[in-house]
Amino acid sequence: MQPSNPLTLGDLSWRVARTCNAGTCIRVAADGDTVFLGDSKSPEGPVLVYSRSEWTTFVEGVRGGDFDDL
Repeated sequence: MQPSNPLTLGDLSWRVARTCNAGTCIRVAADGDTVFLGDSKSPEGPVLVYSRSEWTTFVEGVRGGDFDDL
């Protein structure tokens, strides 16, 4: 995981969950083998950068209940 400056990320197609409430959501974009996460309230704020493999592992963990105690 690496923090990145969103001003250097160009024109990504950001998405938020369909159930996003008043823009207080995590936004996600992908470009090739890289997945970007940012805060929808702070589009100019920091962005986290993950490989597609790291993202897939995380999503599988969420779906599998690995974080249900949080």
